[in-house]
Amino acid sequence: MPDGSAGTTSLVNIGTLVTNDPSVGAGALGMITDAAVVVEHGRVAWVGPSRACGPADEQVDLEGRAVLPGFVDSHAHMVFAGDRSAEFAARMSGEPYSAGGIRSTVDRTRAATDDELRTTLTRLANEMRMSGITTFETKSGYGLTERDEARSLRLALSETTETTFLGAHVVPAEFASDPDGYVALVSGAMLDICAPFARWIDVFCDRGAFDADQARHILLAGADHGLVPRVHANQLQPGDGIRVAVEVGAASADHCTYATDSDIELLAGSTTVATLLPGAEFSTRSPYPDARRMLDAGVTVALATDCNPGSSFTTSMPFCIAVAVRDMRMTPDEAVWSATAGGAAALRRDDIGRVTVGSRADLVSLDAPSHVHLAYRPGVDLVDRVWLSTTTPKVDA
Repeated sequence: MPDGSAGTTSLVNIGTLVTNDPSVGAGALGMITDAAVVVEHGRVAWVGPSRACGPADEQVDLEGRAVLPGFVDSHAHMVFAGDRSAEFAARMSGEPYSAGGIRSTVDRTRAATDDELRTTLTRLANEMRMSGITTFETKSGYGLTERDEARSLRLALSETTETTFLGAHVVPAEFASDPDGYVALVSGAMLDICAPFARWIDVFCDRGAFDADQARHILLAGADHGLVPRVHANQLQPGDGIRVAVEVGAASADHCTYATDSDIELLAGSTTVATLLPGAEFSTRSPYPDARRMLDAGVTVALATDCNPGSSFTTSMPFCIAVAVRDMRMTPDEAVWSATAGGAAALRRDDIGRVTVGSRADLVSLDAPSHVHLAYRPGVDLVDRVWLSTTTPKVDA
């Protein structure tokens, strides 16, 4: 372990520590009680019981609070303009949800200045960090022109390296009579311009958006540009999205609200993560995906906020954890794992979502003795402090 040289920080008297490493602690979460963590140069340098923790340059006494890895949000849409609260109110009055509302955000985003988009993005990113999210992905998809998709991704890079090109969100109004022409644009000139600013490529493969053939074409074109596929799949109805995701080796199939038995079998036999977005079902009154069935089948599950102005306008991972436990039949341990290590798997990262030697020192302490309180006390702001690997501490929530 570290020898106490300058630059080391020890966090001691941790009530329960979630490491997500079963080799160092109990159960799937690798839990250690009365624990300590030593951080050096932005990385975890040592993990173990407080009594065995050696000297450090700085010591922080957590006084029995729980500590867990920073949440990893692998699905968000944070570059946009406008407000869709009236649409939400209409849904709560009984109107059904459809993908059509995306186009109203497209109109407002196209008309917005860079500064306006940046202000919203920064506000939402800060909200995420305050709620314990230390790594997040965000997508384009509200521009749907070469210029607006590229500027969305450039702006997103100011807040995260996990950026996703989602030119295939919906077909914009100007291509309503020529959807194949839009597919050609997204997989051609628009992709050429946007690929340098993205790590991922995504397609909304569902009713009112893109069919399986269109989605496959766009995703494979993105892969030829070095972008790794992700898919909005089976959100609105049973369909081909999950199958396409597995076929193209996508990192994740997201939503999976209407996953069939065969879809779950495909996911269980693949490396594609099922990213579940309970905020969307909460905000649209849609059925929740059957997380229990997926977990029992051996599917790797992640939880994410799906922060967007239309169907899930939340930046709170604790809220998503509580809903997943209450309405998706996940245990508190499973939900916390999915919001940390599961999100990391969906981003194909092994340096986050865990508290093990060498991992990034992205940590969250709770004003509670256990991570179970995230579901046990829904709606209560339990995040006490957030550490990011760049500085310690970063945020006092």
